Amino acid sequence: MPYGRRVSPAGPARMPRTPARPPGAPARPRRAAPLHGTATAPHRARRMNAGQAAAFIRALAAANPAPETELHYGDPFSLLVAVVLSAQTTDAAVNRCTPALFAAAPTPAAMAALGEAAIGPFIRAIGLWQGKARNVAALARQLVERHGGMVPRDREALEALPGVGRKTANVVLSVAFGEATMAVDTHIFRIGNRTGLAPGRTPREVEDGLVRKCPAGLLRDAHHWLILHGRYVCKARQPECWRCPAAPHCNYRDKVLAPPG
Repeated sequence: MPYGRRVSPAGPARMPRTPARPPGAPARPRRAAPLHGTATAPHRARRMNAGQAAAFIRALAAANPAPETELHYGDPFSLLVAVVLSAQTTDAAVNRCTPALFAAAPTPAAMAALGEAAIGPFIRAIGLWQGKARNVAALARQLVERHGGMVPRDREALEALPGVGRKTANVVLSVAFGEATMAVDTHIFRIGNRTGLAPGRTPREVEDGLVRKCPAGLLRDAHHWLILHGRYVCKARQPECWRCPAAPHCNYRDKVLAPPG
């Protein structure tokens, strides 16, 4: 072999090319897009004006005058942990795990002492449990070390905790401390776009639109109205528009006005 010649190692065998479609053969049918959009790409309706948006929110308020979170909690700390655990998981699944966890570790100090390895078995039934166990242990330590074992009533301090983003901070500020915030999850993101209430490409755009459109005094409860509406009525795969109290004010063009079948 001549000096200095570079020899490339043998690579993997090439797969044979897919034969070209014969002339005149029918094209492969494309998979149809979901009629009512997807979680990451919901259909966008024409933006509501201020009066229409206010009527939409008030219709939800009349149908559910005293909305509450479906997460079970007893204090700001247990709420914070429950919301962290609820990411990409149903509230019902979280509620099945947290009673035993909070019995074993009811305070930040007790949770920090329990540690990641011992937290894990309590929450194995929910999605992404390894990362959540790590975050819950770490945020409990930070609450003890930096906040005297208390959940801070401050957005910046909340968002500095492991596993806590803007949505989680908004939930805690609203539910635990009574502040008027709008936490945008997948349900609210879908409703904001699908109905035209607050169209946006990102959760923050939808949040800002809802804050602007929501009537004064209703913003705090609007989070619950919208999330429950998205969970049980304005569903992702098929909205149940026939029983929606706000349907007359909605700009969604593909309303489902009768139950299937």
